[in-house]
Amino acid sequence: MEPDGREETGNKVVGARQAVREARRIVVKVGSSSLTTASGGLDADRVDALVDVLAKSRGAQEKEIVLVSSGAIAAGLAPLGLRRRPKDLARQQAAASVGQGLLVARYTASFARYGIRVGQVLLTGDDTSRRAHHRNASRTLDKLLAMGALPVVNENDTVATDEIRFGDNDRLAALVAHLVRADLLVLLSDVDGVYDGDPSRPGTSRIAEVRGPADLEGIEIGSAGKAGVGTGGMVTKVEAARIAAAAGIPVVLTSAVHAADALTGGDTGTYFHPTGKRFADRLLWLQHASTPQGSLTLDDGAVRAIVQGRKSLLPAGIAAVEGEFTAGDPVELRDGRGHPVARGLVNFDAKEIPRLIGRSTRELARELGPAYEREVVHRDDLVLLEP
Repeated sequence: MEPDGREETGNKVVGARQAVREARRIVVKVGSSSLTTASGGLDADRVDALVDVLAKSRGAQEKEIVLVSSGAIAAGLAPLGLRRRPKDLARQQAAASVGQGLLVARYTASFARYGIRVGQVLLTGDDTSRRAHHRNASRTLDKLLAMGALPVVNENDTVATDEIRFGDNDRLAALVAHLVRADLLVLLSDVDGVYDGDPSRPGTSRIAEVRGPADLEGIEIGSAGKAGVGTGGMVTKVEAARIAAAAGIPVVLTSAVHAADALTGGDTGTYFHPTGKRFADRLLWLQHASTPQGSLTLDDGAVRAIVQGRKSLLPAGIAAVEGEFTAGDPVELRDGRGHPVARGLVNFDAKEIPRLIGRSTRELARELGPAYEREVVHRDDLVLLEP
């Protein structure tokens, strides 16, 4: 035991994971490759092994668990005679339609061994990018937890389109973690952490902790696994970890076989320290889940006011407008070179913007009425984008 009360495992100090041990509400994400065979179809033993760990953590440690589970499309491959995950959206949706029922049925039966009820929650991008849907999703998850059920969340692949898909459940898990105000996010896959090189090659080592982006500079992050049944890879997991960490949520990224250690603060996987503070839900989805419906090009003064001064966008700072959008839609704010600097919710329809460009709010109010004496994008509905 160290003088400051930290524990050591071998040469590794694990005291930094105290937040893991103290976490009460946890979002756990598991990938398709950890639940299915390479040819498709659910592996009942793998599902049961994961459920055993989650049920134990939920009971003995009095944790609240939200499970974000991939596997619907993968589970539907074999029943439909598909050898690999199809590339076209229509067949993916067909596979998800068959597989989702099989996946939830397997979870329901497995958790029933512990007397735990399962509640299915299917989400699309709209459910995190539209305010009303966002609030409804939050209330549903909170109520399920309050009533003692364990929510199983997945993207609604049967109806999602290319325009509204999350792209991978890793990012969905990060957004759900913020949505339910989780104390911890655990990302489980078939790789036991982030390595400083190809983990299959000799001489590479696991990165135990990440305190910020600088810790991963120069590290080549791998792509999807060998099974071919999932859409993600280490890239999407690291990005999800960064999203959650930036919102003040610690993250453990490890393999499914180490799930028990991950939930108890053991020295497994890669631990991402929180890098930011929790902020408004709508700003998180605005930055990471929304799809801009258009763009506004700003002059240099407006760019400085927004990026450096954290000010609202006024009509006088707009140089051009593109796209078709209505008031309340997310739009991208760009500098004169076309580089995105921010994203925000616009207060006017696209067709109204041209007559506002370059004019003061006082002038517009005199000519068009008091409704035009306001910001085009208010600073409270605006997020800066990383350079």
